[in-house]
Amino acid sequence: MKKIAIVTGASGGMGQVFVRELAKEPLDEIWIVGRNEKRLLALREEYGERVVSVCRNLTQNADLLSFADLLEEQKPSVLWLVNNAGIAKMAPSAEFTFSEIEQTINLNCKAPLFLINVCIPYMERGAKILNISSSSAFQPVPHINLYAATKAFERSYSRALNAELKPGGITVTAVCPGWVDTDMLSKEMNGKKVRFPGIVSPEKVVRKALKDAKKGRDMSICSFYVKCQHLNVKLMPQRLTMKIWLHGIKDYL
Repeated sequence: MKKIAIVTGASGGMGQVFVRELAKEPLDEIWIVGRNEKRLLALREEYGERVVSVCRNLTQNADLLSFADLLEEQKPSVLWLVNNAGIAKMAPSAEFTFSEIEQTINLNCKAPLFLINVCIPYMERGAKILNISSSSAFQPVPHINLYAATKAFERSYSRALNAELKPGGITVTAVCPGWVDTDMLSKEMNGKKVRFPGIVSPEKVVRKALKDAKKGRDMSICSFYVKCQHLNVKLMPQRLTMKIWLHGIKDYL
């Protein structure tokens, strides 16, 4: 039975770093999942035949079901599942179209849960699931409300699922970074350069996430800045937290 890792959103940002780091693990294959076939094939060329390109749109039910069929056909041992694919948009909630709401919830919430459920039967003791949440999951966040709410869902689900699966030796880790220096971040808004306090490299987030998963932790926080943020939101009223956030982004609205 071949031993594999599965990485969604593998064609950019943290996904590529996860592929690079997991390539160091004793795995037979790394299944890279994404919509951009050209980028997926470029990763395969970079890392060789161990990387298997799986072109799927995870917001579509048909593609999710076909992925389940692929697992049933191959019957691998899934050692790592990294749910990294996600959508983020900064805008007032009322500006979101129905399609944007649906796409965000489908990719950030439904797809990870579906993939977890179809992968669990192929996991043994020692397997690990990483769900890429966010520090925005710690508290309500106006103007990235939809994204933050989906990440709060992911964080809560991950930690509870970790408790459920722990007796079987499967670890579930919610990865909760702050600002990560990837192409997902808009470097300019309304003609102004955006400041990102505590921004870190994707490499730092990924390496800490893998280390924490191996330690069996249900949450991974990669920087001192985010650790302080996590503590602050426990101690401060959420209304005050939101007020501070709104003051910090007022120049970009």
